[in-house]
Amino acid sequence: MSQKARPATQAASGMRKVGHFITNAAIVGLIRVALALPYRVRVPFMGWLVQRVIGPLAGYRRRALDNLDLIWPDLPRDKRARIADQCLNNVGRTFIENYSARDFPRRMARNAPEGPGLTALEEAGKAGRPVILVTGHFGNYEAMRAALVARGFHIGGLYRDMKNPYFNAHYVKTMEAFGGPVFPQGRRGTAGFVRHLKEGGQLVLLFDQHVQQAPILDFIGEPARTAVSAAELALRYDALLIPFYGIRQPDGLSFRCVLEAPVPHSDAETMTQALNDSLAARVEAHPEQWFWVHRRWRSWDI
Repeated sequence: MSQKARPATQAASGMRKVGHFITNAAIVGLIRVALALPYRVRVPFMGWLVQRVIGPLAGYRRRALDNLDLIWPDLPRDKRARIADQCLNNVGRTFIENYSARDFPRRMARNAPEGPGLTALEEAGKAGRPVILVTGHFGNYEAMRAALVARGFHIGGLYRDMKNPYFNAHYVKTMEAFGGPVFPQGRRGTAGFVRHLKEGGQLVLLFDQHVQQAPILDFIGEPARTAVSAAELALRYDALLIPFYGIRQPDGLSFRCVLEAPVPHSDAETMTQALNDSLAARVEAHPEQWFWVHRRWRSWDI
């Protein structure tokens, strides 16, 4: 690198740090204001704020509409707009629920998980067999972990580092507050979550974001690069692979926590396609609860 280029690079890096710091300060201030409100007020308030203000300004509403145009072009425009608005509302509610480190787990402790995967999970726990619980950005993905931890399960979490290091630091703390260890994706967290699985632990993993170079599988009728790491881990460590969902209920505050039957072991791509199909069915049943704001389909990368 030339002598002239180095100061320019350092200046750009410094500006990014300042930008990250200011953004994080604004987010922390908003979180503190919301957490000062009663739980039944803060959750709908944050849903409204993301739906009406933050989502449109940040471009998330436009991105949600673009995804809906791709997947359901024949759906009436007003219905697609309504789904996008409800999606943003759910994103806002989920965000502040996950920062409600005392209130949300306490509420989920009263929530009884259901579905055929619950029996499989309990039997695996007794036998010391590892379990990988897999879900997408749907409803509130932390609702199930909080409900299971309250029942004595030692549920670890696997997360992707945020680009903003200031925000990432306190977001990780919110995940740790739900109980069970959390591990970053990549080399830094590999040893920890592998040890957790080898000891017969349970691990939560979200799989529904675009991953470069991942296999191309079908998701709601369109090709999407999909990480097969959950299935690969299940095969490598003879772990159960159980899809689960925290489905938001009409009151906007409570959830059904559903564990589906374990995905049969075969090969990583077949198993991951089964996960895609499972999530697609949930999205089609409750389209407003999936995070349409993600860049899930990238035709230029296929």
